[in-house]
Amino acid sequence: MPAPFPILLQHALPRHALTRFAGWLASSEYRLLAQYLIRDFIRRYDVNMHEALESSPSSYASFNAFFTRSLKPGVRPLANSRWLCPVDGAISQAGRLSDERIIQAKGHDYSASALLADHDSANTYRNGSFCTLYLSPRDYHRIHMPHDAVLRAMTWVPGDLYSVNPLTAEHIPGLFSRNERLVCHFDSANGPFVMVLVGATIVGSIATVWHGPVAPPRTREPRHWQYNTGIALNRGDEMGRFLLGSTVILLWPDDIGFPDDWLPGRSVRLGEAMSTIQGA
Repeated sequence: MPAPFPILLQHALPRHALTRFAGWLASSEYRLLAQYLIRDFIRRYDVNMHEALESSPSSYASFNAFFTRSLKPGVRPLANSRWLCPVDGAISQAGRLSDERIIQAKGHDYSASALLADHDSANTYRNGSFCTLYLSPRDYHRIHMPHDAVLRAMTWVPGDLYSVNPLTAEHIPGLFSRNERLVCHFDSANGPFVMVLVGATIVGSIATVWHGPVAPPRTREPRHWQYNTGIALNRGDEMGRFLLGSTVILLWPDDIGFPDDWLPGRSVRLGEAMSTIQGA
């Protein structure tokens, strides 16, 4: 079956150049431009500004400042669950790895080795659990911790910049292991886990609370950071943010006990239960 036109268009577009331009536009503090972009985006995507700490569009100096807006305290209560949903968004896929294969969409899978760009690390997660969460443009775009944990390592993996929306996931094989991504390795009282922040077309940057924006020079080689003393973060703490929308993938070495309704297409919210196992 021929690919849909939006997929053919993505193949033809200069994705990296388009992303650099979008990043410049979104970071501009020219007030007329910023306010036009912000107000048009709120109208177009029906963004709920009542949940934002700063609910007035005029409070934001740039589109990026608006897009990464913080929420009012208490609007995302934390469930009594061992693992918390780390974002607002929708479930793309969730379940168990088959050896080291991860489901991307119907008819497509990819390997943990390719995703992590590290065969040895991927061995830890063979036959474990995974969850892929898609953040649409209208969602809150800060990423939070699913569990108390200590950061041990981080890797920036260079790659392409295809869109990560559901249509693209259905038609581009190995999408998440092809795109640029930031791989964060954590240790917790309930074992190790990985959070992978996947870049996409017009995602100008990915930032973490311990590093700030992570955008090394365009290179074909991954860049690694080790944290020998570790960086401790608590469940529910912010760990990073997308400057424009994308996808978060989590891997665990065992069965975390997803709820029965944790199915593709379901909307999810930061702080809700991601596991049927109660308590930390």
